[in-house]
Amino acid sequence: MAVIDIRRKHGQSLKDAKAAVERVAKSVAHEYGFAHAWDGNTLSFSRSGAKGTIRVLKSEVHIHAELGFLMAALKGVIENEITRKLAKEFGDE
Repeated sequence: MAVIDIRRKHGQSLKDAKAAVERVAKSVAHEYGFAHAWDGNTLSFSRSGAKGTIRVLKSEVHIHAELGFLMAALKGVIENEITRKLAKEFGDE
């Protein structure tokens, strides 16, 4: 199993950060077929062969994903895409 673990600081309000994460999640969900849902400040996502969470904290976003055998081959591509989309939403670090 491959793991993606990304932490990204942000300077937005919690509401704005959640909206930005929602835009990222919708884009990634469309590209890779993920279903997602919010529970408080945590967005859970899943599809066959992958699952994870995105926690929106006061000054940080934490993404943790576990990829099964077949999805593990796409780990680098998925991780780069998420990082790129977060940079677009939250600005470059």
